[in-house]
Amino acid sequence: MKPLPLNSIIHGDCIEILKSLPENSVDLIFADPPYNLQLSKDLYRPNMTKVDAVDDNWDQFENFSEYDEFTRQWLSASRRVLKETGTIWVIGTYHNIYRVGALMQDLGFWFLNDIVWIKSNPMPNFRGVRFTNAHETMIWAQKHKGAKYTFNHQSMKKLNDDSRENGLQMRSDWNLNLVTGKHRIRSNGVKAHSTQKPEALLYRIIMASSNAGDVILDPFFESGTTGAVAKRLGRNWIGIERDKKYIKVAQKRVDSVQEADREAMDVEKRKQARVPFGALLENGTLQPGQILYFAKNGAKAKILSNGHIRCGDLTGSIHGVAKSLMNGAPANGWDVWFYKDEHGKKILIDTLREKILSKG
Repeated sequence: MKPLPLNSIIHGDCIEILKSLPENSVDLIFADPPYNLQLSKDLYRPNMTKVDAVDDNWDQFENFSEYDEFTRQWLSASRRVLKETGTIWVIGTYHNIYRVGALMQDLGFWFLNDIVWIKSNPMPNFRGVRFTNAHETMIWAQKHKGAKYTFNHQSMKKLNDDSRENGLQMRSDWNLNLVTGKHRIRSNGVKAHSTQKPEALLYRIIMASSNAGDVILDPFFESGTTGAVAKRLGRNWIGIERDKKYIKVAQKRVDSVQEADREAMDVEKRKQARVPFGALLENGTLQPGQILYFAKNGAKAKILSNGHIRCGDLTGSIHGVAKSLMNGAPANGWDVWFYKDEHGKKILIDTLREKILSKG
């Protein structure tokens, strides 16, 4: 079996190249496929200057059937190379994302989230006949329903709100700027690619759903954003691109990125020794009868002497009661229950577990 061509850009058709790669070999795929915008005429600003819109040859399809067949083929080939534990991200606009999503489900992908990238600086609708299109949608999916996959929950919380000790869960609406100004990759003074994605977007995706040393594949490599960010974050990467002028731009861009520092990439929590909630009672950190406060909806629970808690008619572990309060959604009790210190300040109970662990 041929080894993976790690940290390189492969020139050619993505469908054929994907078919040639080893099966079950890639940890994460990010795909920014053609939008199929179906533009039929030039677009002008109110001052009559022409808008540099997406009218490239790679976005031209005869009809929806042709686009659907192309989409089905590259998605099938991508699914073949994706590991059983791997995930895929696909980004698109209203022109294509619904068709792509339906085909993904037909092929057996299982959706984990849809993420809305809200553009903080969207291009106006110059004709004034529609709402300003200020977002794109990303589908995050796994290869099989129920398979194990990577989600670096703690890293996302820390990126989301560093002002709080444990951060806030990152939501599915991401406010990020379009690529403009000095961040736009240019070739001979003009933008190198019409749909260059912001590095901040790929930073979140790669941090969320891969680990240092994993293999990230981008079948539509374009100006090389995926490779540049993957390299910066200590991941291996593979790019596929059929246009040699984009390859030249992307290679120069990735080559200029500083190699990641291994220690800086080692950020995920190591597996901790298990601490039962009851241990907090045994060592007197918390007391039977003390009140815990739920992170949502103002619910309160009383600590029982056996290490369970009681919240109204609910009695059970900190995890079980939390799950019931969240209508059956999985819950880690350490992350959602607070106690009050001697000053009346609410503090996450996980900080008490950390103190116990630090003392051995």
